[in-house]
Amino acid sequence: CIVMLAALSLSLVAYAPASPVAARAVAPARCSISAGIPGMVGDCAPMGFFDPLGFSKDPAKAKLYREAELKHGRTAMLAAFGYLTTANGFHPLLDLLKITPGTTPLADAANIPGVAWFQILAFCGVVEGFTTILSKNPGYKAGDYLGASEYMEENDLGWQRYQLAELNNGRLAMMGMIGLIYEASAFDTFFVLGGK
Repeated sequence: CIVMLAALSLSLVAYAPASPVAARAVAPARCSISAGIPGMVGDCAPMGFFDPLGFSKDPAKAKLYREAELKHGRTAMLAAFGYLTTANGFHPLLDLLKITPGTTPLADAANIPGVAWFQILAFCGVVEGFTTILSKNPGYKAGDYLGASEYMEENDLGWQRYQLAELNNGRLAMMGMIGLIYEASAFDTFFVLGGK
């Protein structure tokens, strides 16, 4: 639980205010400010604004989708980190519970007791409840649990770069986890750092 809280607080560093000097020194991003919806960041080269299914037609629903994208992206970034550390021999939970590690990190998940899975799901429920309560506040921006956007200007280049970096890293982590899970399930192998 402490690791989850630490990881959550580290993911919120993306919402830390940038100094005005650093914002001026940064080269312009290749990504635009808006995602086709006023106040949302997310258009990136080479696609630009990409919404073939029309999810952004309703701005209220688009904000819910952005909230889900941020939650899934943050979860995937943590999952990729956890997957790669366990694949390379670090098994804190399994070592603590005296469980023999499986052949892949995906197989390790099957060895975790039901009580641990209940704790994971309960934590997810707490996060969902917390964000549901926060989202009712006026001026709430998707994924901004600490209210940092209240102190930032909408056109601050440093702030926009932080938001785009988090979105793009989350999108990459989601795709990466799909690949890692597929590799483990289809080939019963896993990616090892250093080519062991």
